[in-house]
Amino acid sequence: MSKPLPLTQRLNQSLWASLVALGCIVAVGLLQVPQLHRLSNRASTASPEDLQQDVEAEKLRIEVLQNIPSFGFDNLLADWAFLNFLQYFGDEPVRAVTGYGLSPEYFEVVVEQDPHFLDAYLYLSTSGSLYAAKPERSIALMEKGLESLSPEAPRQSYIVWRQKAIDELLFLGDAEAARQSFEKAAEWASTHPDQESQTIAAISRRTAEFLADNPDSKSAQISAWTMVLSNVSDQRSRQIAINQVEELGGEVITTPEGTVKIRLPQTD
Repeated sequence: MSKPLPLTQRLNQSLWASLVALGCIVAVGLLQVPQLHRLSNRASTASPEDLQQDVEAEKLRIEVLQNIPSFGFDNLLADWAFLNFLQYFGDEPVRAVTGYGLSPEYFEVVVEQDPHFLDAYLYLSTSGSLYAAKPERSIALMEKGLESLSPEAPRQSYIVWRQKAIDELLFLGDAEAARQSFEKAAEWASTHPDQESQTIAAISRRTAEFLADNPDSKSAQISAWTMVLSNVSDQRSRQIAINQVEELGGEVITTPEGTVKIRLPQTD
């Protein structure tokens, strides 16, 4: 029977593994720096074919993030993937040419490495469903993430159920699946006594009731678009949500303080 390694040797091995992981992550970042500089004016000078080649190169970098050993630095890899996604999503001139097809790939890295990264779900699912037109993939990734979540950990996990419900209702037109997801969001949120969680539980429960009474409920759809409006920061997404609310008969009101309020239609 082999003797256990001395404590000092085990610590040295752990430190070495950590340094290797950090070195790999830094290497991935350094490999991307020249590319990011080169892409700053890329949309105005490159042909569509060249831009598509850039997308293929980015796809390879995402595959590196998907397969690189994390050595316990899963959160760091997820953060790095999300930062890369923000760079990708924010390059609107290039995305206007090549589209947003890689959004679900970034989403997969984040869910694999850190399913507790709640804020990322809001941005990545919206990008995957609204811009990449792949709501089925976004929903599948949220379902995968939910396997690692609970009502208690992390504390606001109910937002993933709400985001899943939004995608099911608005992009799949599956009112029954959305109703069930809103009910789960209400169930998870109601376990927390704070006012914000209780408010979200009540709103989610009310939206589920709208859908139970009327699967084609305009009020439920407007509520879902209102959630999109409150979760996104880029102007294009906000305008899409506003347009959809108005098409459904709702009224978008901007107060003197700059906040947005939604007035539901008189008939559902």
